[in-house]
Amino acid sequence: KLKEVLPLLKGRPTMLALLVSGGKPGDQAGDVRAVELLREIAGLARPLGVRVALYPHVGNWLEKVDDAIRVADKVDRPNVGVMFNLCHFLKTGDEKDIPAVLAKASPRLMAVSINGSPTGADVAAGKGAWIAPLDEGGFDMAGLLRTLKAVGYKGPVGLQCYGIGGDAREHLARSMAAWRKLRASLQK
Repeated sequence: KLKEVLPLLKGRPTMLALLVSGGKPGDQAGDVRAVELLREIAGLARPLGVRVALYPHVGNWLEKVDDAIRVADKVDRPNVGVMFNLCHFLKTGDEKDIPAVLAKASPRLMAVSINGSPTGADVAAGKGAWIAPLDEGGFDMAGLLRTLKAVGYKGPVGLQCYGIGGDAREHLARSMAAWRKLRASLQK
């Protein structure tokens, strides 16, 4: 279906976020086949102006940002990069490593997804909702945004809302208010 759908995206500022499963998380034995498939997808997408962001996801073959960087480097196509997703990073990595990981990812960083969250230690311990409205949790969101600025990131920042119960409009309004406060605090 991708060959049929991609042409519909021509002329639209679109990015595919690809989750890659089919193997043990991080197993480099899958790199050769993944690179082959991703180069094919990149080749189909590039003439249409579509970018391809590798989306690290807990439990998938492409599980960590470092996996995505490794594979994107091997794919070596200008329209292929990586996505940083806070909730999946906190499940698979150490919060203190975020600045180093983002610095390493920065040449290929195409998208960032954030959400309210407890601290990384609490996420690892299974405490609290690891995906919440942006105004919840003890995670240092301002610190993350300062790090993104420090590594020169200027791309999109999306809000992760998967699995958040309750009224969507209400938690989106809360998240937008929190976003505005965060942005204002970074301007000072």
